[in-house]
Amino acid sequence: VFCFSDPRTDPWPLVYSPLPVTLIFTSYLFMVALGPSCMRQRQRLELRALLLTYNLAMVALSSYIFYEFLVTSILANYSYLCQPVDYSRSELGMRMARVCWWFFFSKVIELLDTVFLILGKKQEQVTFLHVYHHSSMLFNWWSGVKYVPGGQAFFVGMLNSFVHIFMYSYYALASLGPRMRQHLWWKRYLTILQLCQFVAIAAHSSYNLFTECPFPDGFNTAVFLYILSLLALFLRFYYQTYVRGKR
Repeated sequence: VFCFSDPRTDPWPLVYSPLPVTLIFTSYLFMVALGPSCMRQRQRLELRALLLTYNLAMVALSSYIFYEFLVTSILANYSYLCQPVDYSRSELGMRMARVCWWFFFSKVIELLDTVFLILGKKQEQVTFLHVYHHSSMLFNWWSGVKYVPGGQAFFVGMLNSFVHIFMYSYYALASLGPRMRQHLWWKRYLTILQLCQFVAIAAHSSYNLFTECPFPDGFNTAVFLYILSLLALFLRFYYQTYVRGKR
């Protein structure tokens, strides 16, 4: 069934064809490659008000997405062990498909994270991990919304949106300037929360590779391998920032 696009979501914005998301991805890579050289002779932009507004908006959007994933999964009596996609046009089936689209769309908006770093001349923060994570999530969730909007995928979106509530709250506070630094002692624990998220998703997706569950093994395998790559990169970041950095 996953070889064919879901007729419910197929005509939706950015989903109907791989072309829009490919153009967004290509533009993003061009910006990452050329942005720093364009800013080299320019003053860094003062974006404090814009960053605060953006990050608070992302907190609100992440909260909405988390709420929708959680409530819809409860109302539809979703299983956390094995949940096939509800391809019906029932109210709850469509509600889950819609929140999957909003989660995918949030990944498009989050590319602005990189834009703001480049405009603020914080190139050292535009790491391989940063670019890889932001760009790969585009295609991961484009395929998720196009082929399997719901089912097992809800767990990934729900957990990630929950973590992003705290992540963008941290960014909002950090955007207020140096006087907030003493209140951001919990940055390390935010990274630990992200790592716990990856472990939970890896366990969730791998479980269904060894059990009989009517959700495509191909998607569970892809999620599992992708999460392992993020886990490795975030562990490396944690070591370099909090272990080796403290020495």
